[in-house]
Amino acid sequence: MTATVPVPGGHIAYEQAGAGPAVVFLHGGAYDRRMWHRQVPALAVDHRVVLLDARGHGRSSTPTGPFRQCDDVAAAIEALDLGPAVLVGLSMGAAAAVDTVLEHPHLVRAVVACSAGASAHSGLGQGDFRDPWLLERFADLDAAARAWDAAAWTEIYLAAGLAGPYRTLADLDPAVVARCREMITDTLVTHIAPGPAPTPKPVADAPERIGKIDVPLLGIAGTLDSPDHLRMVHELVDGVAGATFTAVDGTAHLPNMERPTEFDALLRGFVDTLPA
Repeated sequence: MTATVPVPGGHIAYEQAGAGPAVVFLHGGAYDRRMWHRQVPALAVDHRVVLLDARGHGRSSTPTGPFRQCDDVAAAIEALDLGPAVLVGLSMGAAAAVDTVLEHPHLVRAVVACSAGASAHSGLGQGDFRDPWLLERFADLDAAARAWDAAAWTEIYLAAGLAGPYRTLADLDPAVVARCREMITDTLVTHIAPGPAPTPKPVADAPERIGKIDVPLLGIAGTLDSPDHLRMVHELVDGVAGATFTAVDGTAHLPNMERPTEFDALLRGFVDTLPA
């Protein structure tokens, strides 16, 4: 069942399972909370697992004005009485998790950041991408958006955000590709309209503040992800005292969907080490 919590100018949709200490999952850009469905059973046996749809995704409201994802996450944690919660974020969601622990530290128990780091250096800010392959994909996405070609945009996004620079979609499990394509299509159909649209504002000084994070942090990346995304995770881990890094071999930007059993074991192992 999906429910909602109010945020200024809209609402955030969520679903939950289990009882116990809270673990909140934050999805990647253009996807929605369904990308985490395979992770729920491993944690819901003894945790309260909450999957959020970011504003402009899934069943959350379409943005109508400026907003910050970290504030939406904080509002959901407070409304559902989840804090302090473990935040598990991937890509855009990882950036949102880092922003949340910086801006609302009392609500965060620990952070798992997968496939990205601080927001000003990730998909929220798009200010620190250097890899030529990824920059070309961004240009292709921009061209497809200007042409209002949703089908082309979707396939380019899948190539960049699922297959990665070293594979094609034909190399992946067709079921995973189909699930990702379905989520992207739903995002485009539900939330995208002609004309300019508000986008989430990053915490601009997040990269300079990560040294102040004083909760346990685990960085995860797929070994086949783009060099930029791998670098961003390493920069985050290197900047946070006591943080650790783990790679998931043979996956790119979405290791939780490509290797759910391995990802779940990493996540479960991290959560089990957290102080009560």
